[in-house]
Amino acid sequence: MAKIIYIEHNGTRHEVEVKPGATVMEGARDNGVPGIDADCGGACACSTCHVYVDEAWADRLPAKDSMEEDMLDFAWHPDPARSRLTCQIKVTPELDGLVVHIPEKQI
Repeated sequence: MAKIIYIEHNGTRHEVEVKPGATVMEGARDNGVPGIDADCGGACACSTCHVYVDEAWADRLPAKDSMEEDMLDFAWHPDPARSRLTCQIKVTPELDGLVVHIPEKQI
């Protein structure tokens, strides 16, 4: 299991154990973390699982593919360096301690 830390816009922290192979979005959804809507269910067809990856982790994740880049154009205030869709981040043991910040809203 890898611990993923979700921080809501208001500062509330949620530390969740997520099974390797699951996505960061599934970890939030399955553990009731508010603010990750995931309207498309993880198909990379919306931007409602958008987060800002903590600066310490931004360069440690696999690169975004073109589909994720396109969907991020629809996210709430995307940040070119830190915005990610949690449905596109597969949990691995190396992501233990990953911190993501949930935006004020999802669109």
